[in-house]
Amino acid sequence: MNARVSRISVLRLLLAVALVLAYALPTAAQLYETRAGQALLLDGETGTVLFAKDADKPVPPASLAKLMTMEVVFHALKSGRLSLDDEFLVSENAWRTGGAVSGGSTMFAELNSSIRLEDLIKGVIVQSANDGCIVIAEGMAGSEENFARLMTERARKIGLKNSVFRNSTGLPHPEQKVTMRDMALLARHIQTEYPEYYTYYSLREFTWNGILQRNRNPLLAMDIGADGLKTGFTEESGYAIVGSVKRDGRRLIVAMSGLPDQRARAEEARKMLDWGVRAFETYKIFEKGEEIGNVRLYGGEQFTVPVTVKEDLEILLPITGRDRMKARVVYIGPVMAPVEEGAPIAKLEVTVGDDLTQETPLYAAQSVGKGPIHRQAFDALTELLLGWL
Repeated sequence: MNARVSRISVLRLLLAVALVLAYALPTAAQLYETRAGQALLLDGETGTVLFAKDADKPVPPASLAKLMTMEVVFHALKSGRLSLDDEFLVSENAWRTGGAVSGGSTMFAELNSSIRLEDLIKGVIVQSANDGCIVIAEGMAGSEENFARLMTERARKIGLKNSVFRNSTGLPHPEQKVTMRDMALLARHIQTEYPEYYTYYSLREFTWNGILQRNRNPLLAMDIGADGLKTGFTEESGYAIVGSVKRDGRRLIVAMSGLPDQRARAEEARKMLDWGVRAFETYKIFEKGEEIGNVRLYGGEQFTVPVTVKEDLEILLPITGRDRMKARVVYIGPVMAPVEEGAPIAKLEVTVGDDLTQETPLYAAQSVGKGPIHRQAFDALTELLLGWL
């Protein structure tokens, strides 16, 4: 029985109701070209994917992993488990693995010293401090290995599907991988969930132990409205960046990897962000409360229930060219009755060519109770025949 239900669910998903929507939108490859091996440009307000190139290819994160390290920290601060005044001890492991003697990015933390969490955060964000990451990891989870498990667990909870973390620093590990899609989504999550802590990413410099270091994000020095986030480099995947700008009332996030040098990284990131600001306009495609489609019910007073959005639904479309955008209602069903008004029972997928551009929850527009026995029997027979077919 369970196997049959599973088959029916998959069938319903594949046979999801298609909306009669067709706007013109060329593929990302036709709109724009970049030297980056992997890239994704995301509109921070609507969540629209404006450009994608191998965005789901797993690559070594390098220091981009520190974005996830900070998410774990910010989550603990927001929940009250930590405060900015908490102090963490610099162990010999943190000092040797991530400190000045390691030859990597460091905030020059002194062995056996205690450092306030806020200073560690600044060291990690501004100086990309490996020692700061390890001090935080050991202080929060007892070991960096335990902390890395927390990173991956949090990644799944916030919707990062393809990223795996094995340390807090991003130092090379064969099993540690991220995707540019996940990195862009992570940046947006940090901006929206932790605005009071996101401001650290715009700091231009930070001094610790008498040593001043400047933020390595090249976008901050450009007059383009940049206010974050992180750079990275590995021999295997080249130069990478996750950057964000707020300009002309728009928030854009870029994530890219596979660039040959620092100059190309800065130029490609800026060029893509500039293009995103200039080449797209916002369009309202559905209004709050507007019925978008219908979802099939099982055993209900009626065969279907209409679905709607809770807020006005907007999407960014290119100023020129629209010919390949489609939207469809997707759900796993039929949905079991009864259904309460406002229950999330489906989602709206907006695609450009083969790329998923935007995904929005859909809610029942009305309540529907259980139907009479003969209606339930009819639905059961229908599902049985579908499963057999």
